[in-house]
Amino acid sequence: MSAKRYENSAAIRRSRRVRARVKSTGRLRLSIFRSARHIYAQIIDDAQGKTLAAASSLDKEIKGGGNREAAGAVGKLLGDRAAKAGINEVSFDRGSFSYHGRVKALADGVRTAGLKF
Repeated sequence: MSAKRYENSAAIRRSRRVRARVKSTGRLRLSIFRSARHIYAQIIDDAQGKTLAAASSLDKEIKGGGNREAAGAVGKLLGDRAAKAGINEVSFDRGSFSYHGRVKALADGVRTAGLKF
């Protein structure tokens, strides 16, 4: 794929639009990535350019692959790690992924752990 076609692809445009909206809030950003087998999430401070908390379905605490149950467990684990780091409010950056299925399960898991967005 040429560089120009990549920049103009629907997924890239969607993720840039979502990220610009999330960054405009000024809050910490909860960014997710969903692959075919696993799901990853991290809380990022864009002002400092640092990751404050992270969790994925590859962590030892989570048994299973990239299904909805594992995504919910990743969300709960990330919420617990965020609470330990003193984080209680973030903006949800879903990237180019639709808000359903594993993405929604992760968001619900984070909310059950007490994180607000």
